[in-house]
Amino acid sequence: MGDSIGRTNEKVLVTGGSGFIASHIIDVLLDSGFEVVTTARSDEKGRRIVQAVEPAQQERLSYVVVGDIASDGAIDSILETDPLFDYVVHTASPYHFNIQDPVKDFLDPAIKGTTGLLRSVKTRAPSVKRVVITSSSAAILNPLNHAKVYDESHWAPWKWEDALDPNKTYITSKVLSEKAAWAFMDAEKPNFDLAVINCTFTYGPVQRNLPSLEAMNTSNHRIRDMVQGKMREGLPSTAPVFTFVDVRDVALAHLKATTVPEAGGNRFYVVGGYFSNKRIADVIRKSFPSLAGRLPPDDTPDDFPADVYGVDASKSKEVLGLEYTGFEKSVKDTVQSMLDLNLGL
Repeated sequence: MGDSIGRTNEKVLVTGGSGFIASHIIDVLLDSGFEVVTTARSDEKGRRIVQAVEPAQQERLSYVVVGDIASDGAIDSILETDPLFDYVVHTASPYHFNIQDPVKDFLDPAIKGTTGLLRSVKTRAPSVKRVVITSSSAAILNPLNHAKVYDESHWAPWKWEDALDPNKTYITSKVLSEKAAWAFMDAEKPNFDLAVINCTFTYGPVQRNLPSLEAMNTSNHRIRDMVQGKMREGLPSTAPVFTFVDVRDVALAHLKATTVPEAGGNRFYVVGGYFSNKRIADVIRKSFPSLAGRLPPDDTPDDFPADVYGVDASKSKEVLGLEYTGFEKSVKDTVQSMLDLNLGL
């Protein structure tokens, strides 16, 4: 990946290291010379995280098993290890659609996991200079009444009671957990500052040690399903989200949000461009002709709306220096990474 920028004496805690985005964040942090400690739900997952990185970098990556990141003091003992931490990147938050209990499955892990982590950092880790949190465009977009152009000043309208609707549980958890984080910063005024990455649907190369196609991140499911031939008879609606970003850009955004002084105190809307399911299928057909028979017909209508909302990601470019990966490359690299897993595609 990138060249080391020589930060060999600095240490970062990354929560949720088994996650899709977290795996790429760990890559760029290691490439940049950081020592990285990550949390995993089990020893098996922790070993997979370490084994997935380059052998030469494994000595700078370790894991700690944390069964429930939302439990009180979940990371207290980790933060007190020597050498002390300089930064925390908090990616651990639920994103799936198997909702049994909205509070237990989503709201508690998202909100308590976030505020509990911030409180632990304040009380246990005075050496930490900044916390970076992975949020979502779900905390920005208002599908009930879209803005003409979205940027970091916009907030989704969802409140606690909206989470009781399973269709809104995830998006509500993202809004409430991010608002809780900023409220904590205002009320507690800790020694560290905060930066938040609001990323949209995230595509890009899947984890190298992915145990199965079912373990893939939710955003990439539609690409996986197309490659598996599950959408041969037709495409589902793309709505409500028509924006994408490549995971490598999301990872770089987290790295820059960690290291760029001006990033503190800011949220960053991280968006690479627009997509539709039809456009994904077209890229796969063009880049992988052998898969054409698994795809929907070439003349399938494109449901991309003419009046789609605008996005302003200029802040991420100006402050973090992001240069976004194009849609075609993102989809092509995603498919190739899935084929490279040799998991029966």
